[in-house]
Amino acid sequence: MTTSRRTLLGAALTAFVATASGCGSPQGSAGDNSSIDVGVVYSQSGPLASYGAQYAEGFKAGLAYATNGTGKIGDRTVNVTWTDDAGDPVKAVSAAKDLIGKGYKVLAGSTSSGVGLQVAPLAAENKVLFVSGPAATDGLTGANKYTFRSGRQSYQDVLTAKAFLGDGKKVTVFAPDSAFGKSNVDAVTKVLGGAGATVTSIAVPASATDFTPFASQIKAAKPDLVFVAWAGTTAGAMWQALDQQGVLAGTKVVTGLDIRASWAGFGAGGAKLNLLAHYFDGAVDNPAYQALKAAVPGGRTDLFHPDGFAAAQMIVHALEASPDDADKMVTALEGYSFDSVKGKLTVRAEDHALLQPMFQAKLTGAGDAATATATGTIDAEAAAPPAAAMKG
Repeated sequence: MTTSRRTLLGAALTAFVATASGCGSPQGSAGDNSSIDVGVVYSQSGPLASYGAQYAEGFKAGLAYATNGTGKIGDRTVNVTWTDDAGDPVKAVSAAKDLIGKGYKVLAGSTSSGVGLQVAPLAAENKVLFVSGPAATDGLTGANKYTFRSGRQSYQDVLTAKAFLGDGKKVTVFAPDSAFGKSNVDAVTKVLGGAGATVTSIAVPASATDFTPFASQIKAAKPDLVFVAWAGTTAGAMWQALDQQGVLAGTKVVTGLDIRASWAGFGAGGAKLNLLAHYFDGAVDNPAYQALKAAVPGGRTDLFHPDGFAAAQMIVHALEASPDDADKMVTALEGYSFDSVKGKLTVRAEDHALLQPMFQAKLTGAGDAATATATGTIDAEAAAPPAAAMKG
C-alpha cells in the first residue's frame, strides 16, 4: 500500500467513525440525493458480540478501501446506520423492517445464522439488497434473488475437513442444537456421508454449561473422526471437558479455528486438534490484507474481519451499478469476482454462494502465546458447495 493510500484510508476511517458509529436512528434520511443509505443489522451485543465487532471493523476498512478513501459513490456519501440485534431474530427483523420502512435499499450484517434466515425473506418481500455477514448457515445460499453472503458457509468448512478423514468411516458431529449446529450436521452428512462414512450427531443445548455428559457420549460412540462445530462464550468449558474425558487424545478431532481470543480456551489440548480455518491473521498477504491490517486496532486481523471487508466491497460494487435500483445491484453482483483479504472471491451467479479459498492449520504454543500456522490451502473450487436451487 502506498503512503498516499494509507493516508486516505486513515482519514476515511476517522471520518467514518465520527459520523456512523452509533446505532438506532439513522444518520441522514433515505432518499436524500446527497447520500446513499446502508443499514447494518448485526450483533453489537449478545453472545456473538466479539464476532460482530470484527465484522464492523472490517466493513469500515473495506468501505474506505473500495472507495479509495472517499467513502463516496460518485458524489454521494455512503451513510451507514449501525443497529444492534443482540443475536435475536425478533430484534433483527424489527430493525430491518424499520430501515426498509425508511427507504433503505441495502442491508448488511447478520452475525447469527438464525438472524440471517429471518432477515433474508424480508429482502425478497421488499426487493432490497441483503448481504449477510458471518452467519454460516447453508440456508442463506440460494435463499432468494436479493440475498448474498460475504462470509463462508458450513459446507465449505466441511469440505475443508474432508481431507482429515483419511480411511476413517465413522464420524460424529458435536454441535449446538441451533440453526448453526443443524447446518453443520447437514453439511457433514452430505459431504462425508456421501463419501461413504456413517455420520451420527450429538446435539447439545445452546445453554449447556456442563459438557462432561456429552463428552462421555463421544467416547462411547468410538468414532474415527469427531467434527466439532461450536461458537460463543462456552467454548472453553466445552474443550476442557473433551480433553479431560480423553476425547482429544483418543480420536481425531477436527474443528474450525475460532477468533484468536478463543484459542486459549483450547487449553492443553489445542495442539492435538486438526483445524480448518475460514481465516486467521497471516494466512495470506495481499493489498487488501495490508489495508485491513493498517486499519484495525493493534494491526492484527482476526476471523471475521474479512467478512466485513468483503461485504463493503460487494456493496460498493453494487451501488456503483445503481445506487437506488436493487434489481440492478443484484445483476451487478451475480458472477462478480474480486480480490479481497482471503484472496480471489467469486459470487456464484446461480445461487449467490461466495466461492473462496479455505485453510487447514495447526496451533503451537498455548494461551496468549498460541500461534496458528497454515498446513494447507483448499482452493475456491475445491471448497465450492454444490449449487443450490434459488428459492425466490
